Amino acid sequence: MSERTIAHYDRRPQAFWEGTRNHDVSQNYAALLDNIEGTPPYSILDLGCGPGRDLHYFRSLGHDAVGLDGAKEFAAMTLPDDRFDGMFANASLFHVLSLELPRVLRELGKALKARGVLFCSNPRGHNEEGFSNDRYSCFHDLETWRKYVTAAGFSEIAHYYRPTGLPRDRQPWLATVWRKG
Repeated sequence: MSERTIAHYDRRPQAFWEGTRNHDVSQNYAALLDNIEGTPPYSILDLGCGPGRDLHYFRSLGHDAVGLDGAKEFAAMTLPDDRFDGMFANASLFHVLSLELPRVLRELGKALKARGVLFCSNPRGHNEEGFSNDRYSCFHDLETWRKYVTAAGFSEIAHYYRPTGLPRDRQPWLATVWRKG
């Protein structure tokens, strides 16, 4: 499933870049950065960094930002224990198979420093899972997503739906902010 999903992005990197580079995710940036404790610059993991739009933003602010996308071998090198103040998982964790999600969330938690912050934004749904346009996707509702993330040792700071200013039925994205421990 992972190979097929990654191959989807590998076949159309330019189209993906063109389609996402001008997305306004400033609310998501603020949700992460405003909740990290301590004095900047922060150590941030951009999980599912794609072509690097968000990675570039965090680095432009002077943060030590590391991008990770796709390969398991890179994940093993990038996720040492207690490394990151914050993690930005914008439109990435919804590609993780539900059976693997508890393990993945625990590994992310281990890589966060004490009281570190995990930001997630995923398309929401009614707990559907499967292939969609050659990508494996899980569309969780808020309650199911909460169960997964709290079971991995996180406490919810906030959640909101995107894009802002629209009726809920036109807000397909669920954004959540979590604190380790």
